[in-house]
Amino acid sequence: MKTYAFNALVGRMKYIRRWSLMHSARTETLSEHTADTAILAHTLCLIARQVTGSPVRPETVAVAALYHDAPEILTGDLPTPVKYKNERLQKAYKALEAESAQAMLGLLPPQLQQTMSGYLTGSLLTEEEAKLLKAADRLSALIKCTEEVQAGNREFAAAMDQQRQALEEMHCPEADYFLEHMLPCYAQPLDALTANGSPL
Repeated sequence: MKTYAFNALVGRMKYIRRWSLMHSARTETLSEHTADTAILAHTLCLIARQVTGSPVRPETVAVAALYHDAPEILTGDLPTPVKYKNERLQKAYKALEAESAQAMLGLLPPQLQQTMSGYLTGSLLTEEEAKLLKAADRLSALIKCTEEVQAGNREFAAAMDQQRQALEEMHCPEADYFLEHMLPCYAQPLDALTANGSPL
């Protein structure tokens, strides 16, 4: 009987630790980051459709977000200072990611490979959708840094400032909207978050 290991391999994202060069008050896994990014990407796309008027596909972008870091299962989560140290390293890592994506596609039934390729590589996204996914990825990192700093971990203070600056430099209206109207809520306790009506 022929078996296909793609989903079992993707399931191993929960074993990959992010922010490996930094002391964390709470460890974040690649699986957690991926879920957060998918939710944020979906939200940014809804903002794009309903607030800024961009014709993007929230569900498509959210699914692509679920797989955006999947090649790191094979490559590991290379720390950002290393990944972007210079153009040569950046190109080499991009090539490694592409090679890893192709290897993972080979672990699917042939009938699924073409469709999944668009999600795994992001190639099915428009330029605007890819930008929103990138913004969601950065937002997830900013939220993690913010939570660490709020927990008293100053190790993440510089990273928090860098992530916010990078987001602002993207000039993404949807991300700007999130920063103004939604990000401040992450600093609130549960009682404050539910003060205007219990979710139960």
